[in-house]
Amino acid sequence: MPPAIVGREGPLTGQRFPISDVPITFGRRDDNSVVIASGRASRFHAEVRHEAGGYVLYDRGSRNGTLVNGSRVKSHVLRPGDLITIGDETFCFEASTEMETIVDALVLQSFIKSAVCVEPGQVLHVTISGGGPVGLSFALLLENLMGRRVAITLYDGRWIQDGARVIWKNEAQGNIRRQQVVTVQSRQYLNLPEEVQARLFSPGSYSEMWPTGPDSIRGYSPRNIRVAYIEDKLLEIANEKSDCIRLVPANFDPTEHREAVVKDHVLAICEGGRSRTREFFTDKFGNADKSIYSLNGQHVQDVVLGLRVKSDLSDPMTVLLTVAQNRFLLNALRGEGFLNMRLTDAEAEEVIGIDPVRHVFEECIASRPCLMGRTDQGEFHCSTHSTLFLPALVKSSALWKRVMEGLVFFGVTEENLSAVTAFRLDMVQRPRFSAQLYSATSTTPGTYGFLLGDAANSIHFWPGRGLNSGLASAISLARSLHHGWRGRAFRDANFLRHEAAMSMLQYRHKSRAWKSMVTTDEHGVTCTIKDKIVQGIEEGGKSPDKDADIDALMEQLRQIRSRLSPRIPGMPDDATLDNHLRKLQAETVRTLLVSGAWDTLIVGGEEVDIDIFHRHDSPDAPVLKTPRATAHVEELHEHTKFIPRGSSDSIAPG
Repeated sequence: MPPAIVGREGPLTGQRFPISDVPITFGRRDDNSVVIASGRASRFHAEVRHEAGGYVLYDRGSRNGTLVNGSRVKSHVLRPGDLITIGDETFCFEASTEMETIVDALVLQSFIKSAVCVEPGQVLHVTISGGGPVGLSFALLLENLMGRRVAITLYDGRWIQDGARVIWKNEAQGNIRRQQVVTVQSRQYLNLPEEVQARLFSPGSYSEMWPTGPDSIRGYSPRNIRVAYIEDKLLEIANEKSDCIRLVPANFDPTEHREAVVKDHVLAICEGGRSRTREFFTDKFGNADKSIYSLNGQHVQDVVLGLRVKSDLSDPMTVLLTVAQNRFLLNALRGEGFLNMRLTDAEAEEVIGIDPVRHVFEECIASRPCLMGRTDQGEFHCSTHSTLFLPALVKSSALWKRVMEGLVFFGVTEENLSAVTAFRLDMVQRPRFSAQLYSATSTTPGTYGFLLGDAANSIHFWPGRGLNSGLASAISLARSLHHGWRGRAFRDANFLRHEAAMSMLQYRHKSRAWKSMVTTDEHGVTCTIKDKIVQGIEEGGKSPDKDADIDALMEQLRQIRSRLSPRIPGMPDDATLDNHLRKLQAETVRTLLVSGAWDTLIVGGEEVDIDIFHRHDSPDAPVLKTPRATAHVEELHEHTKFIPRGSSDSIAPG
């Protein structure tokens, strides 16, 4: 009689589930092999796999754990008579005496010691170029899904070796850490391994400034968290996975590392929007198309000035002021974060540094970009290029006056502006995200390449939008590799679902970002929002009626407040808002009004649900088995509804 899982306690008592080479899975989802009704079971809770002549039980990141003979386990080599407890139900692993002799004592001891023994030819070899949040998350997702069945090599030149660990370089070593606060949606962070979730979202490390929206599942709100903190925690965890993840503190070079890559199965390109590796393989991924994001034949670009600030306003006040206009966006963690200022083309030309010794201008802040920190003398200094931020030196410059107005608008005193940076944003349409980079030979498996994160979809400046898209792409590819790996060369068909998911992500995120870069004028003609800001500045310089503009802006704020109040307590009253707006110059009020409010109808609506590509969708299709983090399909679909005009569900920037 073949080995089997037999119900001992609970509704499945007496039922027998034979085990074969196909994994047997446990959980609340109805596509599991053993469906458990208990609410204490996760939707995809555990699985038993046939490996190296034995059967290994894996807990797949379940919330309440899996017990074997009363002890909680992450993995366990099953022996006849073992009792497995999941939720309120208990099962017994039954095998004949003959079965007991299949796994000899040495192999069994090796299993117990190392959790699983994998033949070298059964190991998936993955190289990742770029160790930012997306690259690190992808590595940790793969390790969580596949354990010792995957070997990952991860490159990043922003790291340095520190004894047995790899850590981030500091500013003196040439690495300016990203202190921006980003908004991570629950649709993404709940799909990360539970260990990663627990380490990222420790008390005090995040806040929940924005209300729930279509990317929020099971009632979990978007979470604001600092990018540098995410990077630190993910790298810390990756250092602890040295049996599966090798961290290389060096930039990946597709020419220099070609010999190693052609022997790998996968190259994941996570280097960012200006990826050199992606450009090296342009003939494989194709040329990007700019035309879809152009007006009158001109590729539309936004230049954003990033101001590191500490605001004295409450989160509800900050959210309300941010949503009411399109000139500024403040995303903060307990008041500290970056105030992003959308610039006009004329203003963007002023974003330069000056070398005070050589008296020459430098575009370092706009082209690299660099972070210019505030000195004791009140100047903003780039330590890399020894330049000063020119607009701050010329206090009478139009740009610096408007920066000061932005600080007033968001309750920031001048001394609480601690650094400035700038970044240029534009979008292109990518023809594909997956490609076979090297064909299979008698000695090589045929390497597949994948674009993830900003290398795939570099998008708008809303904090976290790129990170959420990047995490979704990493989740999709990790699941595709986990499902498709059978110890032999991949083929294009293995990545059909992932390529579809990436195309959906591109369509959804970029269409929304485009609608945040352009608007229509009173004649229905499409124009850029930065051109509307130019209009506001020009009208503001012609003695505008400030009282009338404040009244119009107040009416706009009231409408937004009425929609947000049920979900964000503590909204400011009319008197508070009116007094606050009267601190601004007439030109600023006019510019904020003309820039327009966020259009929640345009940018809201259904979100991309990666889970729809990774489920059992027909009786003949293989069941896609993923850990607990992917087991929220029903909850996800409860939230994928189009948002009516005026709904606040779509306002969270990430």
